[in-house]
Amino acid sequence: MMFLAVAVALLFHVCFWGLGAAMLLMPRRWDRFWPMLVIPAGLALQSLVVWLGAYAGLPGTNSYAWPAEILPAFLLGLGLRRLGIRRARVDVTRFGLVYLITLGVLLLLLLPLGFGARGLTTISLGSCDAADYAAGARVFQEFARGDRAGFLGLTEVVRVMSADNFADFWLRLNHFTPSALMALNGTILDCGPHEIVGVLTLVVLAGTVPVVFWVARAMFRYSGVASLVIAGLYGISPITWYSVAHVSPAPQLAAIGIALLSWAGFALWNGRLTWRTGWALAGVLAVAYALLLGSYNFILLVALVPAVAYAGGWTLRQGCWARLARWAVIMLAPLLACGLVFWGRVSGLVERFLLFQTYDFGWRIPALGPEGWLGMVRGGSLLPWPWFGVRWLLGVAVITALSWGVARSLRERRWRVWLVLATTLPVLLGYAFLEVRGVLRGTNASYDAFKLFTVFYPLLLCGFCWWITLRWSMRLFDWIAVASFAGVVVTLNLVGCAMSVYHLWRAPLRVDGELRQLRRIEAMPDVASVNLLIPDMWSRLWANAFLLQKPQYFLTHTYEGRLNTSLRGEWDLSSEVVRVQPGPAAARRVTPHYWLTDTRAPGFVRVLPERGWHALETLPGGERWRWTAPEATLRVQNPQSHPVALRLELDGRGEGAVDLGVALAGGPGPTFVRVPGERGRVPLPAVTVPPGESVLVLRTRAAGGAAVAPADDRALGVCVFALVLEPAR
Repeated sequence: MMFLAVAVALLFHVCFWGLGAAMLLMPRRWDRFWPMLVIPAGLALQSLVVWLGAYAGLPGTNSYAWPAEILPAFLLGLGLRRLGIRRARVDVTRFGLVYLITLGVLLLLLLPLGFGARGLTTISLGSCDAADYAAGARVFQEFARGDRAGFLGLTEVVRVMSADNFADFWLRLNHFTPSALMALNGTILDCGPHEIVGVLTLVVLAGTVPVVFWVARAMFRYSGVASLVIAGLYGISPITWYSVAHVSPAPQLAAIGIALLSWAGFALWNGRLTWRTGWALAGVLAVAYALLLGSYNFILLVALVPAVAYAGGWTLRQGCWARLARWAVIMLAPLLACGLVFWGRVSGLVERFLLFQTYDFGWRIPALGPEGWLGMVRGGSLLPWPWFGVRWLLGVAVITALSWGVARSLRERRWRVWLVLATTLPVLLGYAFLEVRGVLRGTNASYDAFKLFTVFYPLLLCGFCWWITLRWSMRLFDWIAVASFAGVVVTLNLVGCAMSVYHLWRAPLRVDGELRQLRRIEAMPDVASVNLLIPDMWSRLWANAFLLQKPQYFLTHTYEGRLNTSLRGEWDLSSEVVRVQPGPAAARRVTPHYWLTDTRAPGFVRVLPERGWHALETLPGGERWRWTAPEATLRVQNPQSHPVALRLELDGRGEGAVDLGVALAGGPGPTFVRVPGERGRVPLPAVTVPPGESVLVLRTRAAGGAAVAPADDRALGVCVFALVLEPAR
């Protein structure tokens, strides 16, 4: 119930911020559509307030979010004065079904959280972006832009291009708007970043539904029923759910912005192209540009491609170049104004593209065939359906239906079909180029291709549904064909949606109670700085987000703004199964699996698993372990000026009884100790490590000296629940 209450409250809060702005910004010619602009306007206005608050030097949204509520209330009063209360109520009622579908989509999105999580938290199918967004949310919620205490001003770790502090990195180079929205709404709803990151992502997707309806109805001129179906289809599509499953709200915000830009460009071209009309549309364009600059500023380079293709095509046919020039000036003028306000986002564009060339972001995502364009793929993975021939049958059906609809429109001279071609073909060409590039170069370009597809998907989906127009012929066969194919599309999207719910319910990444307890470290005055030696990326990033008030150092490059440097922290924070215990005062247990170790303690050494360690395995109850290979190594860093003797104790077992020996690499061979097949504590022979770096080798053999018999496909040594190394005193 808590998820439902927070999600609905968040949606209503965004709507409250957007009501007055939508009434004021929607041009009079289309003012009955103002309810469709409410959510985009609310998101853009909240983002703007956080941007101005940050540059005003205010100490986070915790200091100004509640006073800022006066602004949307004031705009609501102005909007009601413009339209009148009765007119506003009638307009809202007219689009009640759209918002009912929006709420329905939000409820569906909440299912896996409600069933698969205890209390407000965040889950992910694989991406660690959620923790990154949460760190940005804390920056805007609790700190001023000029704060340099703790992690924020640790230049050697947080530097990204010209941004030498964490706040500027978020303002200029990272996805500002999603974290800004989390900060402001988190303050109002009294939610921490880990509690609101996932919920806000769901609300943004659900909030895109009215925009899709608007595009389908006002741009493509589908009927009201068809537009509702398309909007609902967008809300349950495995394609949009994939972004939600990986907690990625920025593409959805960009999708809203591009949809608004395209509608405005279409409306401007097809109407009276006067400066007065341009001024009337400036508000909608400003909302679109604000969302794009704040979330995906780099996508601005291609955001206008569908609109330019549409206007450019008509220009080539009619030769109206002066009209095209005026159209371009009107479309770009609000971008100039928004660029001046969000200048930091504009100035960071070149550096953002340099980062794209430096790092191969993301992971490989399956390419979408024609059936995938309409969401007829498996939820959670986007893989095609595995049944023999089904993928090809569906793909041929989509191409046939779409070609049939386009061909009939051309034959009947329905020139609106050019809108379909202009909004789909350029994007598909870019998508195909990136997919092929990824295959040829062996990179993650398919990730970029999917992002491109996602940000244009409100337009693409409307274009891919052009076969709906076949029913305009009023022939019974066409009606039956359209209804049947629509039934197949909706059914397979519902199945994909159900699969997404199932996968999210069993999501491998979640912010559990142990991770949340790491926040206690910020309240420990004697822990001045921390080395984050947490092996898995998800937990390491969340620890970073929870400990922003402490200087932090990383052993490995962990996302942007978290460079690997010398480990200068006074304490090591680790969740490894291998740990060092210098003494009761120098080793502090934060949770059952997270330990703080004082690096200044006498006899301190740092021990890290290196080669021959299999991935961490866990049980739902929290138990965790790692298997070694028959030969595994530990890298030992001894900062002392003298050798340190280490006593070792294993909490573990073998796959059957095994013998385990530990020795210094390059030194005498190990003395083997019997490790039983049942879990238990086994003392191991002591070893002495020299100053500086050295390597310990763990060798496992079956009892009696034979080779270890494989229990699965992996080569296994011992199962390590904990390996404790204690310096001799």
